[in-house]
Amino acid sequence: MNKKISDHHSRLAERRAIGAEWQQKVPLAAHAQWAPSADRADPADILTAQAKERIPELMPVRYARMKTDPFAFLRGAAAVMAADLAAVPTTGLRVQSCGDCHLANFGSYAAAEGTPVFDVNDFDETSPAPFEWDVNRLAASLAVAGKVAAIPDRDRLRLARIAAKSYRRQLSELARLAPLEAWSLRIDLDSIVAEIDSPKVRREIKKRLAQVLAAGKAHFDLVEAKNGQWRIKEKPPLVRHLSRHELHARKAFTSYAETLQEDRRVLLGRYHLRDVAFKVVGVGSVGTFCAIGLFMSDDDAPLLLQIKEAQQSVLAPFAGPSDYANHGQRVVVGQRMLQAATDIFLGWTESAIGGRYFYVRRLKDQRLAGLGARLAAAAAILCQPVRAHLGARPRKVWRRGGAFGLSRRYLRI
Repeated sequence: MNKKISDHHSRLAERRAIGAEWQQKVPLAAHAQWAPSADRADPADILTAQAKERIPELMPVRYARMKTDPFAFLRGAAAVMAADLAAVPTTGLRVQSCGDCHLANFGSYAAAEGTPVFDVNDFDETSPAPFEWDVNRLAASLAVAGKVAAIPDRDRLRLARIAAKSYRRQLSELARLAPLEAWSLRIDLDSIVAEIDSPKVRREIKKRLAQVLAAGKAHFDLVEAKNGQWRIKEKPPLVRHLSRHELHARKAFTSYAETLQEDRRVLLGRYHLRDVAFKVVGVGSVGTFCAIGLFMSDDDAPLLLQIKEAQQSVLAPFAGPSDYANHGQRVVVGQRMLQAATDIFLGWTESAIGGRYFYVRRLKDQRLAGLGARLAAAAAILCQPVRAHLGARPRKVWRRGGAFGLSRRYLRI
């Protein structure tokens, strides 16, 4: 055997052996064990502390959304779950974590060239952390979504097993790829949907994803001409013009352009900011500053950019602070590291504006939340390969494969 090839296989075997050694220190069964400790912080206190850093008048909206059902609560309680996961044993292998890896944060959107891509698209909490945390949160979200959909307990357990099996298989395949191949790989949405057994579910997913992509082309029905001026259409209470926030938003859009690559800054320069409106988004993000900017080209072609406030990651108190003092930059760096097809307009504001850090991206509506919790089994197949791909881009996956078993033993936990 060629010596270089032999050395390559030796290094792979060594890395996998390290993972297996970590598995001995933290047995697979330990990942399934969790019980609230005697000194566990009250979840209400955690949420109250978060509220102090948010826009007060929006907190009733946030709490109302979280009260809808257990899955909505899980979506808004990333800080609560981060505290709970911090008490669970981990191998010590850290990755660039999504930080809020749940079912509703996955979806399809069009890449720059128009190709449909399936990926995670919310990185507000991204930060280096134990790799197990994202996997556990996603599996938990599938089980909770199943509960909301009145799926029997036995079948909800099956959802978690499907997710674990999908993650294990994808991780094993990625570990055999060269770093550049793993980095460049995109999730083939059509082939993954084809793996879903139910023709009815396949049709519903394809229909929903087609609606998502079509809505993007139609600018989400948010652009209108009024009194001879292009403006953002109000949709109270979710989208509305708030004059007291407009100045901060306009300053942020101006500052953000400085962080773009020069070619993309030139492209953005072909558009001009015409209007700004405040937007209430999601569940976990409610209460943070979020706005939409309507940019128009000289020939009246619209471009909608979303500006979002970036606060400290919920992982930071337990996984350590970010290397980036600017949390907008933290989010952008994490997203560029993890996402297969990153938004070409993704950037951040160089300095704090009104005491807040921001990042900017194109406005999208790509999430799987609209598919409904009853399609959770299909989502388990769709989402876990993406989670495996996220972790494979910046790290040596054979160590994680060894730690996670790359075996059916994990499915029995």
